[in-house]
Amino acid sequence: MNGRGGRGIGGLADGIGFVFKGVGWVARHPRWWVFGLIPALIALVLYVFALIWLGTHTTDVAAWITPFADDWGWRDVFRTLVGIMIFVGGLALSVLTFTAVTLAIGEPFYEKLSEKVEKDLGGLPEDADPPFWRSFLRSIRDSVVTLFYVLLFSIPLFVLGFVPVIGQTVVPVLGAIVSGFFLTVELTALPLERRGIARKERFAILRADLAVTLGFGIPIFLAFLVPLVSVVAMPGAVAGAAMMVRVRLAGSAGRAPETRLS
Repeated sequence: MNGRGGRGIGGLADGIGFVFKGVGWVARHPRWWVFGLIPALIALVLYVFALIWLGTHTTDVAAWITPFADDWGWRDVFRTLVGIMIFVGGLALSVLTFTAVTLAIGEPFYEKLSEKVEKDLGGLPEDADPPFWRSFLRSIRDSVVTLFYVLLFSIPLFVLGFVPVIGQTVVPVLGAIVSGFFLTVELTALPLERRGIARKERFAILRADLAVTLGFGIPIFLAFLVPLVSVVAMPGAVAGAAMMVRVRLAGSAGRAPETRLS
């Protein structure tokens, strides 16, 4: 940990602290909070329309993927259950992917917000101004890669969710851990890339400081499960991620943390 704090409970507390510091920062800068709402609102509208379409077409989708059930006497009941599973899966996927999609849409917005946070803490790192097109393409590419990893973990957890007892106890905990980790991956991408840290190295840094990573990501994931909270909380999450990278994580790649928060 390079002397930046303890593991375990201490690290979790540090991660949670950065969540509150980010929320506090946008509370003191309401103009930037409103600025950061724009991409999340756009993403929310897209997801609402997608879920409405899915909700009104689940029966058709269920029939399309279960042609083998055409001659079953209990076909309609079976397809209703399949339709419910499809919609629940779509809803879960929307929660897991909302941050990635919002960050991809809001690349220029969150880049400016993240930069403003760092300037308030003492200034940007040297050579911290990559071309917009490069940052945008990086955001799309990294979001796709991260989504692949999310699905790699989430699909088995979704299936295990139907196992009695385990599905109602162990699986939700594992789901929160996985989702919290990858939320932190997405939210810290901008400030870590600003320091010239590539995707593979970013994953290594976050795994090396896992307690802080989860302490930051899990509360945000749980908050994002509440309708509309993901929209209003996204600017604070972006601000908190910039603070966490600057204060806690930058030294993991041989870069000394630039400042400390009071």
